[in-house]
Amino acid sequence: MTQTSATQEIAVTLAAEPKSSDVLDQLLKPEVQQSLTVLVDNLPKLVEMVTVMTKAFDFVQGVATDKVLINDFAQGIGEFVKPVQEKAKDIASAAIEAGERSQADAATTIGIFGVLKMMKDPEVQKTLRFAQAFLNVLAERKN
Repeated sequence: MTQTSATQEIAVTLAAEPKSSDVLDQLLKPEVQQSLTVLVDNLPKLVEMVTVMTKAFDFVQGVATDKVLINDFAQGIGEFVKPVQEKAKDIASAAIEAGERSQADAATTIGIFGVLKMMKDPEVQKTLRFAQAFLNVLAERKN
């Protein structure tokens, strides 16, 4: 039985039903027949794809509804975020304290000798090295 005669047989069967005239008209179009042929040829691949997607969906659904896994994940994230959060709070409080101190010493001027004295401070040296390295990295990325 050829593809055209099989399609015509299906069309005749569908034509017996009163509401299937639209389906019959669609099945008689050559481009629809060609599309059906391509679809049938690719059914094994489509079945394989649907199987993989179903397995993936089942896995994701299982993970999303597993309360123990969700709690473990939340605790793991919490353990990772907590030190970062504490460090950020420490830096923020140091910045606030430094701002208050600089406001209190607003009347004091820092001269050239004050800057030279500050240059000996290890923290100032560390900050200047960081600033220099940071600016070098930015310059390299710009080029």
